[in-house]
Amino acid sequence: MSVETAPVARRGRPRPAWYVATVAEVRPETPTATRLLLDVPGWPGSDPGSHLDLRLTAPDGYQATRSYSIARSGPGHVVLAVDEVPDGEVSPFLVRDVRAGDVLEVLGPLGSFFHWRPGESTRPVQLVAGGSGVVPLYAMAVAHDAAADRTPFRLLYSVRTPEDVFFRAELDALVGETFRLDLVYTRRAPAGWSAPVGRVTRDALAAVTVPATERPRVYVCGSTGFVETVVPWLEELGHAQQDILTERFGGVR
Repeated sequence: MSVETAPVARRGRPRPAWYVATVAEVRPETPTATRLLLDVPGWPGSDPGSHLDLRLTAPDGYQATRSYSIARSGPGHVVLAVDEVPDGEVSPFLVRDVRAGDVLEVLGPLGSFFHWRPGESTRPVQLVAGGSGVVPLYAMAVAHDAAADRTPFRLLYSVRTPEDVFFRAELDALVGETFRLDLVYTRRAPAGWSAPVGRVTRDALAAVTVPATERPRVYVCGSTGFVETVVPWLEELGHAQQDILTERFGGVR
């Protein structure tokens, strides 16, 4: 197994290539998710919102590949946050069994449209996440903060319980003049929480998201059911279809 150097694509974007990744750190993210820090020699970094394919090879040669959004990335390293999918082939191993020193294979960076880059636009940005769909949106929020970009950012994050929030400490630290975090708890809220507990509604979406009159760029990521519920509401609220970018994963939340 050898490491490939990614050729450079047009406009300075690296072309996807296979890399050998060594697990440098493993730590719990939520009761069902794990954060992985990977050392990836030759990895060129990636745009906020990108993803990669991760491949596991069994001793008998059987291979399984799954796509994962990139939480953070820079030259030579990648951070993933993987939520376990019941009866899945790859995520249970990554959440329960992978250890520091293990070697994985990754293909990337992937994705050509679900990106936000500092300095490209001054239009407000509305992020809408369901569960683990927050991962690529977190990458955008981190890039926004690191660049000291003045573009207004908001994140509406729907999650089951307080324990299921990904990147809780990091998201709280980002909150400030140009970044707002709105949490919706669908099953149980923390003590003293004043907002209703339950799934995101059209009225809640209208109340806490950037109005369509401000022409925000809207990024929605979550389960197929979550995305297919939220997007029509956004359009009913006046957001243009071309201003709404989506990523989804299987299952219904």
